[in-house]
Amino acid sequence: MTKRLSSLASFSLALLAALPTALAAEAAPAKIDTGDTAFVLISAALVLLMTPALALFYGGMCRTKNVLSTIMQSFFIIGIISVQWVLFGYSLAFGPDISHFVGSLEWIGLNGVGNSPNADYAATIPHSAFMIFQGMFAVITPALITGAFAERMKFSAFAVFTVVWATLVYDPVAHWVWGVGGWLREMGVLDFAGGTVVHIISGVSGLVIALMIGKRKGYGSEVMLPHHLPMTVLGAGLLWFGWFGFNAGSALGANEIASNAFVVTHVSAAAATVSWVLAEWLMHGKPTVLGAASGCIAGLVSITPAAGFVSPLSAVAIGLLGGVICYLSVSVVKAKLGYDDSLDAFGVHGVGGAWGALATGLFASKAVNEAGADGLFFGNAAQFTNQVIGVAASCLFAAVMTFVIIKIMGLVMDLRVSEAQEMQGLDLSEHGERGYSYQDLVTGSPVSFAALESQPVPATKTSMA
Repeated sequence: MTKRLSSLASFSLALLAALPTALAAEAAPAKIDTGDTAFVLISAALVLLMTPALALFYGGMCRTKNVLSTIMQSFFIIGIISVQWVLFGYSLAFGPDISHFVGSLEWIGLNGVGNSPNADYAATIPHSAFMIFQGMFAVITPALITGAFAERMKFSAFAVFTVVWATLVYDPVAHWVWGVGGWLREMGVLDFAGGTVVHIISGVSGLVIALMIGKRKGYGSEVMLPHHLPMTVLGAGLLWFGWFGFNAGSALGANEIASNAFVVTHVSAAAATVSWVLAEWLMHGKPTVLGAASGCIAGLVSITPAAGFVSPLSAVAIGLLGGVICYLSVSVVKAKLGYDDSLDAFGVHGVGGAWGALATGLFASKAVNEAGADGLFFGNAAQFTNQVIGVAASCLFAAVMTFVIIKIMGLVMDLRVSEAQEMQGLDLSEHGERGYSYQDLVTGSPVSFAALESQPVPATKTSMA
């Protein structure tokens, strides 16, 4: 009996001695995974590369006299939105929830955003790594809009619009979809890397601006072809490369979901490249380089919301259909309606993003990602309904808010350059620079852009009017 009491006492003492250690282990903060952290930081760098790549993609598609102004818009956004993101943008998008609509300003100036993990968003990487990764998304989104109003908007108006739009449109929608407590996230809307948050709202906003500020002078009566297709293809290739960080990085760790996102991103881009070129070939008799470049972007846009939730075979279907849908929106719908979406921001990003978000509701499978949901084709019609709501809400909010922003701005400042400035080109009239310096081979005297671009060219149908 004495031995039993002694053994029980010894066990009790050992248990009490171990209890503080167990409690300490339970209360210990999540440990940072160096592999996940490295992966996310590299992915952030890849997403950053996408904005200069977009500058090249758009720059090659505009006319010679506007190449620098077009490139400048994307490059300047890297600076101005990065500052906005640190000051208050990140807090509005991901900060503590206010009524399921927007984040509070508790994290203003990155207050409380340190190098320890935030378990609500990513438990294995520093909070600062998550913040800067998401910041690169905030950078490229307004840059996408610039393709819609290229060659005619004043730089001052562009700069003001960019900051206001990022604050009042991008940050709230990012909170809806990705922020803890956001109403679309709570509803169960799936958006792995930005179909609604990035592509739909940028494309729709671009269309609204294009309609409000009007067409370029000569649009519809003059041929306005891309001035430098090799530059555009280089930009498209760099976008394709950077998109692996965009989509795979959204897994926020070097894991099986990241691997799946990487694979389906490539597969969808490849499929859309093929389908856009084939559609163009059938309808207009020639497969173009611009069509191939546009097709790959359409496929990348289409797969973005679905990348973490669908199989490679589903990605082939999403890409093939995405390439055709975006091609028709650019070559048929835009031509019939007559709006001047200069570089097809709406036709590719707005339409492609909407298709991708809806396709997520069709093809998503819990066999790919248990944290996701099954889509319509896997027996869950409710998920498709959720996706429709997400698309509709994003489109409506972006359209209304952009209309209001542009309307108010128009009351206090000029939005568009003068007719004379537009004729001269925004490179000279807005920035006092030339992208190229041409000389007559015989006389050695400068040749004006107007003289170069007035030369007759064949009216070959391309994805740019």
